[in-house]
Amino acid sequence: MRKVAAGGMATVYEAEQLGPAGFAKRIALKVIHPHFAERPEFLRLFIDEARLSANLLHGNIIQVYQLGEVGGDYFIAMEYIQGPTLRALIDRHRELGEPIPPSLAAYIASRVSRALDFAHNAVDADGRRLDVVHRDVSPGNVMVTWDGHIKLGDFGIAKAATSVDPAGDGRILLGKKHYLSPEQALGRTVRHPSDVFSLGIVLFELLALQPLFHEESTERMVQEVAVEPLPSPSLLIPGLDPDLEQILLMMLARNPELRSTAAATGQALDDWITASRLPASPDGLQRHLARIFPSTYRARTVGVEAPSLTTFSNLDRAMGRRSVAQRLLGLFGR
Repeated sequence: MRKVAAGGMATVYEAEQLGPAGFAKRIALKVIHPHFAERPEFLRLFIDEARLSANLLHGNIIQVYQLGEVGGDYFIAMEYIQGPTLRALIDRHRELGEPIPPSLAAYIASRVSRALDFAHNAVDADGRRLDVVHRDVSPGNVMVTWDGHIKLGDFGIAKAATSVDPAGDGRILLGKKHYLSPEQALGRTVRHPSDVFSLGIVLFELLALQPLFHEESTERMVQEVAVEPLPSPSLLIPGLDPDLEQILLMMLARNPELRSTAAATGQALDDWITASRLPASPDGLQRHLARIFPSTYRARTVGVEAPSLTTFSNLDRAMGRRSVAQRLLGLFGR
């Protein structure tokens, strides 16, 4: 139906899964870029994402429905989320010159913590731990639904006990460089605490409306993330509650062993919200989104005219010469 976003490895489209008797289900269709599909290590990452995410059934994780392949073109059909990314939320607040309420920032981070805790402790059908590490927790990979729920997605570079790691030899730096943990930036083995550090960076940005790390060159970025003293959050975030700052500092501990687990982080954030008696709930977040995105919120919740089918042309080029409509009908049934 329309192109939603293009990332470094794939393009995401809003689409419809078609079935008998007029059945239609709105989905997101993630299509790997052709030049990555030709490289076995990156195609394996894409396939691993589908295999891994399909069994991560949690309310705060975007659900994967199907991995498909047509003529060598691979796609993932997954839950379509109506709502902005955290990147869009942060940018909108920066545009308005208005801080995100700390209680809502803490609520968002607590829900991502729950998603990470579930992934970190996931097991396979035989009860064996998968040891999933997301490795790409960043504002662009967290979505907020218009009804106030949080969804973590894009396990495209997640590391699990069952996956092949193209960065295993240290030659490929995976993840967005301003959201890497020190051990990730240094090319060391990353485990669950790495995701907690990345989430700490995201929480800082939600509160400060500015990134914690800024350096663009890889060499300077590694120094900034892993070596130089971290800036004091309270100096950069006016009125930051000392107890919330302590949680943030625990998440951002340089030593992975000193960081809280994802579960403990989520509990600490929930306890802080309760103790602060500040409003933080799906309803509160829904009202907040309706206020700061008034026109988009109304269009997506009340309903708008469907996008023109001419937008299929982008996906058609990605998937081959046959019309996308024909190919999807062949995949999902007429």
